[in-house]
This record gives sequence, C-alpha cells and structure tokens, in this order.
Amino acid sequence: MAKRKISKDEIYRYIKNGEFRKEAHKKFYQRHKKVILTSLLISLILFIAFVIYIFRGLPSFEELENPKPFYASNVYASDGRLIGQFFIQNRIEVGIDSVPKHLIDALIVTEDRKFYRHWGLDIDRIAKAIFWNIITLSRKSGGASTITQQLARNLYKLVEKEQNPVDLALRKFREMITAIQLERTFTKNEILEMYLNISYFGRGNYGIEAAARNYFGKTVKQLTLRESTILISLLRNPVFYDPIRRPENSYGRSKLILKIMLDQGYINENQYYSALKERVEFKKAPEFKSSIAPHFLEYVRQQLIQRSEKYEVDIYRDGLNIFTTLDYDMQLHANEAVKEHLKEFQPLFEKSWDWKKNKDKLEYYINKAIRSNEEYLSAETEEEKKFIEIRLRNNPHFVDSVKQNALKIEVGFVVIDPGNGHIKAMIGGSNPNFMYGLNHVTQIKRQPGSAFKPIVYTVAVDNGFPIAGQILNEPITIRIGSQVYSPKNSDGKYGGYLSLRNALAQSVNVVSVRLIYEGLAPLNEIPIYAQRLGIKSKINPFYSIALGTSEVSPLELTSAFATFANLGVYNEPIGILKIEDKNGLLIEEFNSDMRFAISPQTAYLMTELMKGVVNYGTATGIRRFFNLPAAGKTGTTQDFTDAWFIGYTPALCAGVWVGFDDQNTKFTGWYGQGARAAAPIWARFMQKVYNDKKINLPFRDFNEPDGIEYATFCVETLRSGTPKLATENCPEKVTDLINSKFVYDYCDLHHGEYLPVEVDTTKVKIDW
Repeated sequence: MAKRKISKDEIYRYIKNGEFRKEAHKKFYQRHKKVILTSLLISLILFIAFVIYIFRGLPSFEELENPKPFYASNVYASDGRLIGQFFIQNRIEVGIDSVPKHLIDALIVTEDRKFYRHWGLDIDRIAKAIFWNIITLSRKSGGASTITQQLARNLYKLVEKEQNPVDLALRKFREMITAIQLERTFTKNEILEMYLNISYFGRGNYGIEAAARNYFGKTVKQLTLRESTILISLLRNPVFYDPIRRPENSYGRSKLILKIMLDQGYINENQYYSALKERVEFKKAPEFKSSIAPHFLEYVRQQLIQRSEKYEVDIYRDGLNIFTTLDYDMQLHANEAVKEHLKEFQPLFEKSWDWKKNKDKLEYYINKAIRSNEEYLSAETEEEKKFIEIRLRNNPHFVDSVKQNALKIEVGFVVIDPGNGHIKAMIGGSNPNFMYGLNHVTQIKRQPGSAFKPIVYTVAVDNGFPIAGQILNEPITIRIGSQVYSPKNSDGKYGGYLSLRNALAQSVNVVSVRLIYEGLAPLNEIPIYAQRLGIKSKINPFYSIALGTSEVSPLELTSAFATFANLGVYNEPIGILKIEDKNGLLIEEFNSDMRFAISPQTAYLMTELMKGVVNYGTATGIRRFFNLPAAGKTGTTQDFTDAWFIGYTPALCAGVWVGFDDQNTKFTGWYGQGARAAAPIWARFMQKVYNDKKINLPFRDFNEPDGIEYATFCVETLRSGTPKLATENCPEKVTDLINSKFVYDYCDLHHGEYLPVEVDTTKVKIDW
C-alpha cells in the first residue's frame, strides 16, 4: 500500500502546534502499538541478558584474592636431579606498610593522580581518551585506566586463560564493574597493596618485593627514590623500559617520573637532584640461588617456548616435568674446569695488557661507558652532560672499572655425546650467575680460525688424497681479479713439503690454502661438507675459509667434530629427552635427528690426523692434565680475538671458545692461542670426568672401521699430487693408513725390477 504524502501544511502545524503534535504521536502509537511494545520488550530482554552475561562472567572476590595456583615446571638432569624451574609467579607478598612512601607517590603521579578521589573509574580520563581516539582514529586508550581498573585487569589475568575476541571486549566492561566493586569492598591502601603484589615488573617478577630483590638485591623497604622510579617505569612497559637491556629508556622514564613528582610537590629540588646523581647497581638477591647450569636452562626454555603452541601448554603455569640430557656431575666438573682456568688465565692476561699502548681503545671504552652511565643519561642539558663526562673521566674508580670490564674474558663451553647428540654440559659465560648474561655457546658466532681446517682436510681425504700426501710449504699468492690473497704461516717458517699429518698437527696455514688451490679440496665443496658435518651458518666459498674466516657458533662447530668421533654419523645436538604433564602423562619424547655425513673411513682418518694435534702438535699442552686417547684441533684467529679448542675422546666431544664480548679487546701474542687460552679448559674437564668413578667412563681407544689398511707410498709421487704406491726401486717411501676403497697405481717413475713393497702392519711406525 502506497504511503500517504505529508503536506507542507501538516509539517508546519506539527512544528508549531503542540496539541496537533500530541495527537499525531497518539495516532502513530495506536497504529504501531504492537511493533513498539514488541521492540521494547526484545530490547529489555537483550539488555537483561547482556547484564546477566556480564555479571555471570565476573569471578568472585574469593577467586580474585586467591586465584587458582599455577604450577612451576621442573627441569631435571639425566639422572633425575632437579636443575631448575620455570614459573611466571616469581612473587613474594609484602604489606603496604613495608612499601616506601616515595614509591607509592611515584605510582600515584604516573598512573592515577585522582586515585584517592575517584570511586574506581575516572570519568574525565575515559571521556578524554574516547575523544582522543576518535580524533586520532587510534585504538589506544591514552592511559584512561585507574590503578583500580589495572588491578582488576591483572586479577583477571590470574584467573582466566586466553579468550576469544568477543570475551576480550566484554572483559573491559567486567573490569569496570570489578573496579567499582573493589572500591566498595576494600580500602585504598588495600587496593594499593594488592596492586603492587600482583603487577608484573619484567624478567619473570610478579610483585614489587620480587622485583626489588631481583633487580637491586634488596627488600622493597630498602629501595631508594631513584630505584623506586625505575621499578615504577616497568609498569608502563616492562620490555621497553628494561633497565638492564635498555638503560636509556629506563633512565629517561625514571627522570620524567622524578620531574613530575617535583612539579606536583611530592619531592623537593634537593631530593630530585640527589636521585638523578644516584649510582644504581643491579644485582640479584643472594637468597635466589642460580642453577648449576643456568645457560643450559635458558637454552631449554627457548626450545620449549618455540614448541609451546604445538603442545598447547604453558611452561610457566602447567607444572610440566622436563627431562634433559644434562649430566649433573659433568656439569659440576665443567664449572670447576672453567673456574680453575680463568683464575689463572685472567690475571695472567691482564698483566700482559698495556693500556699505554692501547690508549685509543681505552678512550673508546671510556666513551662507551659514559654514554651508558645512568647519571649521564638522566642529565637534562648538554652542559650538565659535559660536566658529568669530565667528572667521570677524572674519576679513577670509574676508569678502573672500565678497564676491568674491557679485559673480562668470556667463555663458551659445551659437551656432547657423539653417539646420540645429547648435550651433557654447557657453560655460556665466565659469570656463573646467569641473570643477564649472553650464552656464548649458542648466541654468538665468531671466526673459528684454524679450528675450521679439519673440514678442509676432510674434503681432500674424502676425495681420495691420502693422509700421507705431502704439500709444499712455501708462500703462495692467489690473484682473483684485482684482488690478491697471500696467506702467511703464523710462525713465519716455510720450506719443503709437509704431510697432512704434520701440516694439521702444526696448523700450517699455507698448506690448508694449497689444498684448495691445487684442487685437492675444491672450494665449492667445502660449504657442502661443512653443512653435512653439522655447520648451519653460511660458509663463504673464499680461499680464506682455509683459515676459518666464516663465523660459526661454538655449538655447531662442536657438533661437527662430534661427527668425526661418531665415525661420520651426525647427530643433531639436543637438550631435552621428554616432556610430561604435572600428572606424569607423556607429552612428547625427543631423539636426535641422525644422518650419515661422511664415510666411517674418512672420519677415522681425520681422527688419526687430529690425534697428532694432541700428541705432538699445537695442543700437546693438554697432556699436562689428560693422557687418554684424544683428538682435536686448536683455533686462533689472525688478530688474536678468538681462541678455540674442539676435541674429543671415544665417549665425549667438547668445544671451548674463549674471547671477549667487545672485539676491540684482543689477546696479545701467545695468550690468544687456542692451545693456551682454550685447550686447558678442555683438558681439565676431561681429567675430572674420567677420574670420576660415579661417571665411570670407559678407558678405550677409537674404533677402527672396516676398510682401513696400511699402504706404502713413493714420496716423490706424494709430492707431485698424484700419489702412487712404492716399489722396491723407489728411493724414499712412507707408510700410512688409507681408505681401501681408493685404488692407487704403483710408481712408474723409478725404473728397474718391479717389486711391490709388502707392509708388515705389526711393525709399522708412522713417520711423524
């Protein structure tokens, strides 16, 4: 039915005549009475349902005050001993009377200035936030939440798991209602106490007391004004304002809070400037004992975090039982070995260092320390910064601390069972208290230097070049386009030919380069072999790779050497054996990914070469501690920045890296050689482990695979690059092990009666 058109006269009467308007409304209501009443009823029902839904979703105050417990996940060594826990509630309850007034003031001025005047919600702030969001088309609230609302939000996080987007939106309404209820039920001081006890302060710390102990090593009652503002800064964003990793952000926020407190009359100028000049020291409370293997524990945590979504578990809340590969006793021995070595080596290195000869480096470190100094970062003007800089430069205690930190030696040490890839011990740094440390086993990549040479040799041996083969030890110059590469021997000695045994044992640089240059270890094959052996980092195919110029991590280089120890079978390093839930039900078991990397014969021949490194080469110093069968390789970078030793016995493979976090500091002379800086840690560890009757490692030699036999070569053919077996006519011969799958012709250089040489393997004496 067509709608009746409203005339202009009717519109005019509706606007001007009240009686006509009432009559029109009455007629409209009579005509649409049923629809209007139905709509109102539906709206009322929907509103009531919405309110019921909102209130039914509210947790009780009993739940909020006593949320369901979260269960810490326990991490166990391979023998079942506890080595650590993962938990999100590193929380210690504290009464409001123990909280300094200046900390509460800092909280109020930054988070909720009307805290003592509102009833849970700040309508003005909410209105301003909504207006600002409309103007800027932003979703950010602009800090509209009161402390009570934040408390409600934090309480919800404790009693609820992650929800869908609709529930998350509705939760905002519930938080507001809960905030009002909190204000009606608790006093302002009780609200502050609850808020400070459950708020997150970063680094796993829930509650102000845990934060005070784990950032500053003191109770909350002992906090200074500056320390309090630093902790309050973390409430805004515990990652962005992390005072350890982002001091410039933290000190800047702390300074802003102090300025607001000054402007609002909470502190005077003397307190303000004293706080800015205060030296803040970060340290963990002594009662918080660290694990015997903190770096390994963090390594395991990172592995679990990557898998938590797959398992649908929370490692901090679900009470998992994590069984690892770590050998508790081996870890203790590793800790002792590193500590003993650094106790001797650190002061020895410091005595060798001359700051007068390194004035430019001292200037670099002083500038670096000043730029990260909290007092400098808090300065308000450039003039003030200049004054602080001059004062610090003339402060002998400050300069001494800079020197000490610059010369601090770091260590990365990892032990792997070659047979299954199990990580048995791990030390990621020289400081056993791994609160803020870097894992120098898994999180750094450095040039391995000569420790990479065995991979180059592996390519040559696997291509059939015998370990008796001899290479010219003379300087070499390689031109590639406009570039010239001329490697030098570290000892400056050249002359004659060297067998692979002697060349690797003495770590002769030009021999490694010539293996590539002469096509015995083709350059393009080296990255392929490195990857097969266990190196995951990119290996650049340049001639300098013969001297280890491509960066690798200590863990991956150690796993590559473990492949040699395991007769060519690579096992991916693993740290976790299995994961169970809190009731002991299996979630998943782990096994190392295994692959055949090189032939057993090649692996065994490489072990033969690396036994020479230990027995009569660059690593003979380990025999001062350890005299059982062993093989390995030292590594020293050309600028003495990094020192390495990767070695193995039939049962264990261990890798050591020693160096500095800032590579502007370098070892000087022999102090930076892998044999002096790194190998002693390996040797001390092996001595302790093999002497430990509880561990009870077998005293055995390396297993020789089938296909290994002795052969006698004509030395002249070995030097020509085409090895041939000797006859009775050859004037100079050498006998050594070979892979029997490679067939060598007999020498045809020396004429006369053809009589092959017979080898009596019981009387063979290798010519070292």
